[in-house]
Order: sequence, then structure tokens, then C-alpha cells
Amino acid sequence: MRRGSSRRSAGSSGPLTPTERVLRLRRRISLLFALTSAVGLVAMAALAVRSDSARWREQLDHSMEADTSWALGLLETDETGRPTTDVLADTVDTDCPPLTVLLVNTGAEAGTSGTGTGGTGSGRTDDGELIVQRAPAAPCLTAGPGVVMEAGRAAVRAGEARGFDRHTADGEPVRVFALPFYPPEAAEDTAPQGALVTLTDASAQGDDHRRLVWLVTGGCAVLVLLSAAVGHALSGRAVRPALTALGQQEAFLADAAHDLRTPTASLRTLAETALRGDTDSTEVHRRTLRLAEGMGRLVDGLLTRARLMSGTAAVARQPLRLDQVVEAVVQEAEAAAEGHRVRVEAEDTVVVADPDLVRRAVGNLLGNALAHGHAPGVPAEVRITVTRDGTLTVEDAGPGLPPEVAGALFERFRSGSGSTGLGLSIASWVAHAHGGTLTAGRADGGGARFVLRLPTPD
Repeated sequence: MRRGSSRRSAGSSGPLTPTERVLRLRRRISLLFALTSAVGLVAMAALAVRSDSARWREQLDHSMEADTSWALGLLETDETGRPTTDVLADTVDTDCPPLTVLLVNTGAEAGTSGTGTGGTGSGRTDDGELIVQRAPAAPCLTAGPGVVMEAGRAAVRAGEARGFDRHTADGEPVRVFALPFYPPEAAEDTAPQGALVTLTDASAQGDDHRRLVWLVTGGCAVLVLLSAAVGHALSGRAVRPALTALGQQEAFLADAAHDLRTPTASLRTLAETALRGDTDSTEVHRRTLRLAEGMGRLVDGLLTRARLMSGTAAVARQPLRLDQVVEAVVQEAEAAAEGHRVRVEAEDTVVVADPDLVRRAVGNLLGNALAHGHAPGVPAEVRITVTRDGTLTVEDAGPGLPPEVAGALFERFRSGSGSTGLGLSIASWVAHAHGGTLTAGRADGGGARFVLRLPTPD
């Protein structure tokens, strides 16, 4: 028994990933769209072909009915009620188009050939045979006597005009039309006295119809292919948000795993050291607290970045004093700083931004400068400038920006010293979310300079 129907076939690498399932759904949507369009187009094409086929047959039948009706008016009857074709023969060219006059042969006239007498039987009957009253001497179209008789019998049997598609002896298509006629002053239930049968060439109409069939078939094929392409494009747009969400989810998981791996390992090492009793418990607790605080900041940064990327973090824009936000962030940083010096030169500046997001961006820029903007063992010296045009500049006296990280500085897990982190990438996201910019360059003193520009009320 086969198990695991949701898994791939033998030789595959395992179950489908969420991205692969979304792509498979896209293919199915595209196929369903193409099939639906194909069914609709084929149905419309079939209706168009059938309508054209019926149209050209009706046109031929209408034309032949007019001719046979006019010829029928030239039939006369003798004193016995038998139709005579003398006037018809003198007036109409019965050879082209070929016109054959058929009479119903009664039992009294059985055995005669070419001269039937008219009869007015009481009711329609299929017992009488048809005989040829007049046939074209040199017809321009020949479909054989059997074809003419078949058409006449069908018209007499039905009591109304009939049209048929047949072929000549040479295989050319013709349209056969039979019109029954009745005795003069016949009652409603009187059987037909005979039938007029005529033929017309249908090759031109058949060629036109075949060209239409090929044109419609080719057009349907092109439209189906175009529909498949459009369906594939539309399905791609439909599943794009799902693919984006999956990509953001995978990126978030990768970020979390990447950035939490080191502090988690450090916590485990501290726990093992404390269990062995190799280190003073106070120092272990102090280091554990610092690691826990750092992990809390990392988790907070990851969640903020995830909300920014997914668009779930609403940007609550409002007038905001940027200089006051900077002073508050600097006070919090100085309280936790270890000998670092931060100098602020701020003008009264109002920007239109989200207070929480701006606070986080400023804190990340300042934290990056304090962490990487100084030589090992030397306190950091950071200068922050705020101007009225909504520009925040953070400069440090560190080694500056390495060339190898300058092009990817605001990507996640990159910082001024090349170590991992999310601070600068979050600050960049905050700037772009407000319609601002965040740029990096070299400070006058040789360190790094970050310039954050936010929109002002003006």
C-alpha cells in the first residue's frame, strides 16, 4: 500500500515547501484559467461555424425555392388534371440550373414511363412511386437519378420543401432542393401530386465555409495561448503577496536563528560554568543579565523589522520635536554607557513622523556609534547634530567605514565594523517608511557619519 500521498515521488528531496506549494497553486490557477477560456472560446467557435453552415444553406435554399416557385407557376393541367410541362419547357431553361419534374405514379399508371397522370387521392400515402415527367436534356450539373428521386420522395413524403447536400459524379458539392406541388383546388389533406427538383453548385459556399472554419480554429488557438499567458501573469500577481509573506517569514526565522545563536551559546556556557562553580556567582549573574538585556534588544529589533517589512507596523505620522526625542535617547544611553561621551547640538526642529519609530531609529544610530565608533579600550566620542530642516547627523571618532561593507551597510546583519546586527537596517526602514533618507559617509575626524533626514511640516 502506498503511503504519504502528500509527499513527492520517489527520488525527490522530501515534502513540498510552502513556496513550492504556492507555485504549484499558481500553475493550477493558470491551467484552470486557460481551460475555462478554451471551453468558452471553443463553444463560441462551434456556434459561429454552425451558424455559418446553416446560413449559407438557407441562402441557397431560399434562392432555389424562388426559382422553383416561379417554375411551378408555369405548370398547367389538362382536362384530366394531369400536369403538363409544355409552357414550362418553352419559357424556362430547365437544363441550367437543372430542373426535373416528378409525378406521383398511381396504380393505374404503373408500368408507364415518362408520362404519369395526375391524381387527387384522399389523403397522403407512400404507396405511389415517382416517375419523371420532365428531365433536363443536357443538365449543367448531374447528381444522378437516384439523388433526384431521393429528394423528390422526401419532399412528397413530408409535404413540404426539402434541401439536401449531395455530390455530383465528379465529387463536386451540390445543393439539391425539392418543392412538392398539389392539384388545383386541393383540400388540406390532399397528397402532393409531384415535386420539382433542382440543383445548384455549392463549391464556392463550401470553400468559404472551410476558410471560416480554419480562421476560427486558428483564432481560437491564438486566443487560448494568449489567455494562458494572461492567466499565468494574473496568477503570478495573485500569489505574489503570499510569496512575499513567505519570504519575509523565512527571512525573519533566519534573522532570529542567526542573531540569537551567539547569546544563547554564551548563556549556556555561563550556566555550565555556574554549575561547576568555577566563577564567582556575582560575576556570572552580572554577565547573564547583560546577555539577557542584549537578547531582549535583539528580539525587539527582530520583531520591529518584521513588522516594518510586512507592513503591519502602522506609521502614525504626527508633528514631533526631533530635538527632544534625541535628548531623551541620549539621556537613556548615557545612563547605561561606560565612560562614553555624547555631545548634542540641536535646534528646535519639528518633523512629521511616528514617535516610537523615530526613537528606535535614533537609538539604533546612537547605539551603533557607541558600539563601533571607537578603538578598543578607548571611550567613544559621539557628536549628534539636529537642524531645522529635519536632518539628524551622528558622527563618531572611530576607524570609519570599511570599504568592504559600505555597499551593504544597511542590510540586516551588517554594521560599521562588519559584525552582525539589525540596528542600521531598521533605521533605514524607518527613514524610507516616512519618505526620508538615511545615508552614510566619512566624518571630518575620520570616523563614520550617518545622516537621517525626515520630512518637516513645510
